[in-house]
Amino acid sequence: MLLGATVVLKTASIREAVATSAPVYSWVIFGAGILLGWRFKRSQLVVALAVLFAAERAIAFFPAVGQSAPVGRIVFSAIALLLPLDLAALAWLSERTMSTWAGRLVLGVILGEPLAIALLLRPELTPVVQALQQGIGGLHFTKIPPLALLAFLIAIVLTVLRFIVRRTVIQASLAWALLAALLGLSGDGAASTVYLATGGLVLIVSLIETSHRMAFSDELTGLPSRRALTDALIRLPELYAVAMIDIDHFKKLNDEHGHAAGDQVLRMIGSTLTRTEGGGRPFRYGGEEFAVLFPGKSAEEALPYLEDLREAIEASSFTIRGRDRPRVKPEKPVRSTGGRRRLSITVSIGVAEPEEIGVDPEDVIRAADQALYRAKRTGRNRLCVAE
Repeated sequence: MLLGATVVLKTASIREAVATSAPVYSWVIFGAGILLGWRFKRSQLVVALAVLFAAERAIAFFPAVGQSAPVGRIVFSAIALLLPLDLAALAWLSERTMSTWAGRLVLGVILGEPLAIALLLRPELTPVVQALQQGIGGLHFTKIPPLALLAFLIAIVLTVLRFIVRRTVIQASLAWALLAALLGLSGDGAASTVYLATGGLVLIVSLIETSHRMAFSDELTGLPSRRALTDALIRLPELYAVAMIDIDHFKKLNDEHGHAAGDQVLRMIGSTLTRTEGGGRPFRYGGEEFAVLFPGKSAEEALPYLEDLREAIEASSFTIRGRDRPRVKPEKPVRSTGGRRRLSITVSIGVAEPEEIGVDPEDVIRAADQALYRAKRTGRNRLCVAE
């Protein structure tokens, strides 16, 4: 998106049209983004969008040329220093910490920044303004003051570190928004507006992508969710096979060892299913049950790949730590007195295919479920084909 904005700004034939439509682009992007963020209860992105929008409007309202040049230069220098630090601070927050004292502190500082910029216009604070603007014009590649460039450098390092610690789409989008802010403050007029608004567009796309992942991906296992399976069923060819997989004795494992151990088992099974061969596509169906689609294959053709999965899961082992295991890793190894237990995890599998063209995929899933129940009744840890 930033590359596209750069190409648009460098194309001479549409430069005049871009200059005319840039303010509209800004209002549409930030208005839509703030509304979407509010609707999806994403206060972190709402604040980031509001900060970018306020910076863009302030720079446009107080241009650093003409009669307002002195005021415009002060406003620009202050925004160039504060904007990257605001985005970096928001990057180190999360949606949960936005309502804690740390989030309120950051929000309070951001809300107080317009007053601080207004105070810089007072004559008695001229030395502070001179310090902010020191070195302007000394760097030929940018109009950003050296102190603000240092703030951008610190903000970029902090934002990248945050992304390394927590690799999410939102964290990545804040890093790209920071780069957009750097490009926007290095440009003039329409270029500044376009880049800052494009930074807002990056945040909007991240919001949409995050919402899509929440709807179509299972957070615990990382597999596509049941909703994604429903969507995939619509696009299946005439020939396909559906396998339903259930973890044996999962309720007993949860009751005896706790839900944390159960979650670890679900992750292990999910990781194994991602290695399904033969074109199989795994999904988290719900609870301890998974589904695997084999587009273009019959149930008989899918059997070897499903048997490989069953054997791979059976061959793996799951270790239950002793109850006296310390919560924090000690400096020196400590022998556990509670012992460890190795559990053998197995699964039962039922597989089915449509009996004729035009059969509802949900009926095929039900047939695979019936085959799964038969595998459970006949001893578990086995594979049964629908009759």
